[in-house]
Amino acid sequence: MKLALLCSRIRVEEKLLIAELDRRGVAYDRIDDGELALRFDRRNFDYDTVFERSISFGRTLYTLQTLESWGVRCVNAANVVATCGDKALTHIALERAGVPLPKTALAFTPESALAAIEELGYPAVIKPVVGSWGRMVARVNDRDAAEAVLEDRATLGSWQQQIFYIQELIRKPGRDIRAFVVGDEPICAIYRTSDHWITNTARGGKASNCPVSGAVGEIALQAAKAVGGGILAVDLVEDHDGRLLVIEVNHTMEFRNSIDTTGVNIPGRMVDFVIENSELRIENFQSDSTSVVPAPASSPSALEATA
Repeated sequence: MKLALLCSRIRVEEKLLIAELDRRGVAYDRIDDGELALRFDRRNFDYDTVFERSISFGRTLYTLQTLESWGVRCVNAANVVATCGDKALTHIALERAGVPLPKTALAFTPESALAAIEELGYPAVIKPVVGSWGRMVARVNDRDAAEAVLEDRATLGSWQQQIFYIQELIRKPGRDIRAFVVGDEPICAIYRTSDHWITNTARGGKASNCPVSGAVGEIALQAAKAVGGGILAVDLVEDHDGRLLVIEVNHTMEFRNSIDTTGVNIPGRMVDFVIENSELRIENFQSDSTSVVPAPASSPSALEATA
């Protein structure tokens, strides 16, 4: 059976995954989604399993939907990518499963969006339904700011930017949490701490180890199952009462800052899952699910870690 690694560009994460595949002796080919052309009149794809690592939501979604219609096994599955790649669809799936969420509204005109923001109360957060790395996420503290952001979004060319996804601003304690779920197990988690209200590591947030036991792991697993499961990263925030709320589920997550931080071999666990949940047959394969890098000496709070 043949494996394809679907990529847009080779980042640190993909290099780590390639090293794991090579170390296990997995036969695979790297497929550049920018060079891929799928023929609908004949199935010109010679792979049985696809491990998706493309950074393009659109390319990934259409590629996986096409390949699954041909009987190709995809990790993550196309329906998972479709749900996680759209914040509104993610919210619907999480709410249906009873996952704790911030108060959220969906609106389709600047006027209805402004009314929704004022009902939620200031400050509020306006997010694009499709996007990543904290881009085009805007905090609005008053009506003037809200009107300016909404007017700007209404003039953008993409119809997706004119779907207004609005959430209450959670007064998180200078950090949020990213939990990694592989299959039926939350394998590790990190705090992401920043002086800025956006705490993504892509925007300068600092990572420190977060225990994945207890509520963090339980809610992360509940969220992962709600969107269809697979290899996922669940982003959570703590509100002023200490409750955990889910704000996002990521289907092609970054993890470079989380391996040394947690002591968990995240790419190893990901490759384990791909092998175990496909029809690949690796001679003398043994799971590396317990493989770890040296763990941190302690698990300081995020604030202590950046002091």
